[in-house]
Amino acid sequence: MRSILNNSISLFIIAVVLMIIIPLPPFILDLMFIINIAVSIIILLTTMYIKEALEFSVFPSLLLITTLFRLSLNVSSTRLILTNGGHAGAVIATFGNFVLQGSAVVGFIIFLIIVLVQFIVITKGAERVAEVTARFTLDAMPGKQMAIDADLSSGIITEQEAKKRRSNIQREADFYGAMDGATKFVKGDSIMSIVITGINFVGGVIIGMVQGGSTFTEVLQTYSIATVGDGLVSQIPALLISTATSMIVTRAASESSLNVDLTNQIKSQPLVLIISGIVILSMAAIPGFPKLQVVSMAAVFIFLGSRLLKTNSASIAAEYEDEEVHEARSAESEDDYFRNIDNIYELIQIDPIEMEVGYSLIPLVDESSGGNFVDRVVMFRRQFAQEMGMVVPSVRLRDNGYLNPNEYVIKLKGEEVARGEILVEYYLALDPGSLTGEVDGIETIEPAYGIPSKWITKDKKEIAEIYGYTVIDPLSVLITHLSEIIRVHAHELLSRQDLNQLLANMKKGNELLVDEVVPSILSHGNLQKILGNLLREGIPIKDLDTILETISDYGTSVKDTEMLTEYVRQALKRTITHKWSEGGQIRVITLSTDVEKLIINAISKTDKSSYLSIDPDLMQKLVGQLIEQINRLKSEISIPIILTSPFVRGYFRKLLDQFYPKAVVLSFNEIDNSVQIQALGNIGI
Repeated sequence: MRSILNNSISLFIIAVVLMIIIPLPPFILDLMFIINIAVSIIILLTTMYIKEALEFSVFPSLLLITTLFRLSLNVSSTRLILTNGGHAGAVIATFGNFVLQGSAVVGFIIFLIIVLVQFIVITKGAERVAEVTARFTLDAMPGKQMAIDADLSSGIITEQEAKKRRSNIQREADFYGAMDGATKFVKGDSIMSIVITGINFVGGVIIGMVQGGSTFTEVLQTYSIATVGDGLVSQIPALLISTATSMIVTRAASESSLNVDLTNQIKSQPLVLIISGIVILSMAAIPGFPKLQVVSMAAVFIFLGSRLLKTNSASIAAEYEDEEVHEARSAESEDDYFRNIDNIYELIQIDPIEMEVGYSLIPLVDESSGGNFVDRVVMFRRQFAQEMGMVVPSVRLRDNGYLNPNEYVIKLKGEEVARGEILVEYYLALDPGSLTGEVDGIETIEPAYGIPSKWITKDKKEIAEIYGYTVIDPLSVLITHLSEIIRVHAHELLSRQDLNQLLANMKKGNELLVDEVVPSILSHGNLQKILGNLLREGIPIKDLDTILETISDYGTSVKDTEMLTEYVRQALKRTITHKWSEGGQIRVITLSTDVEKLIINAISKTDKSSYLSIDPDLMQKLVGQLIEQINRLKSEISIPIILTSPFVRGYFRKLLDQFYPKAVVLSFNEIDNSVQIQALGNIGI
């Protein structure tokens, strides 16, 4: 039985195609017309009761099948009309007599109106909506996929739920893409109905006159009834399915059916009914208006609005009472909850990264308000993981009523590290230093890099770009600042738990190396320090194999994590060279031999570590020379790179951290032989 049902659709489609060729008797044709009407009613009602379009995902294919079915019925009915003296069954005759009411002209006008309404209003609108929806659905796919990844990474959904949501997104895109093409079937069906109607009438009249036996009036009466009846019996189901097509492409996702949504949303606005009733009642003052009908309809609207207003007021009062009771119970339950001392520990948990925003910035970051902040963070997290080999923790978002409306604060581990201000309705125009003109705007400083810039209105965006400004939207300003803070403080965000996950992931491909090094040669804590040292200076840690192999080679004899970091950096020289070189060369500022000797002689060692002990005045002179060189070369190099000997590099880097943390300090052993070193300046005593 199940096999027959599964194959019934295939058999039905074959039968539909055969109906175009094989003549049908009037009895069978009547049955087919009734089936066509019934199917169209079922389709229309189904589209009204579904909650979202994917619940009726077979609709595009069903649209093709029903269109083909109607066309085959049109061909069969045309054959009977032209060969059977205009008699094509009881259904066509009934429809024709009912609509014509003795007037062929009126019947044709009504039929033409129905066809044009379907073709111009419903079908054309559905076609356009399907086209736009298909395009927007495809454009929104990447953002929706990233939102799923964000929810999955933050633990909001499981892997199975993520797979289901990804599948639904793909199915939704396929559905609206298919609907975009399927609406063309309905459009073609409307055009074909007009053509077939003309053929039936003109051909029937010609055949009736040629065959003889009837007057012209009788022939005209017979074939006009048959033509209009045939047109209506096919166009009414077509109109129903066109309406269903329009309804399904305009149907937004909801928790209820169209009937329930419509009823609830109208009931939620009782004042609308009352005002409408008053407006209708005022029409009774117009001379000649039917007062009985106007007053009756106005009374119905005012009565329904008044009843709904009372009902809604009672519901609001009940909800308010329930809310007060719930708050009282919540206060009691909250006290009971924190009587357990273990639950208080939840209050002292802090987030690795936290962002607080003023109320004007909420639409910028809130997904429910249309913001795609989460999508952009997910994109940055993926990019940072590929570039640096570290996974950025989830960013906790909070609104803060104590901040200025346009202000935001970035916190790391509960403490503020940066803040900025954004004008949501404006664009930020950055001055790259080569402008050809000026635009008016609100002077400001770009929060991430401290570049002079202006907040400009949207209408000045194009002219600003022409003048050479770099124009950035508000969300990009926010994301850029956050990403820069994360890059600078990445070494603080690498936790012991993150390290364990990195090692667990590495074990999948090189378990022997991980077991050899950690914790046999180096503890988890010391490995975390080495990776933190690399991240502090912007060195990627994604090549964990090389890092652990280097530690394995030197870790048995060298226990100082700073020295081990230097060995690891030298092993990663290809990565370091690729990061800081450009065009096959690397531009640097070097230290003179006297300066390096001075630094080496100023190194003081203790049992566990070593530090630099240098005269403050001399230190100030060295730093002053360096800053002077950097300012002189600012137009040639964006990031200053200082080249030293391997032994001096670490100590000089710590010295610069206090005065110029943005500088990069490399040693000769960290630069690959494939690039050319170009010394642009030298620092001496």
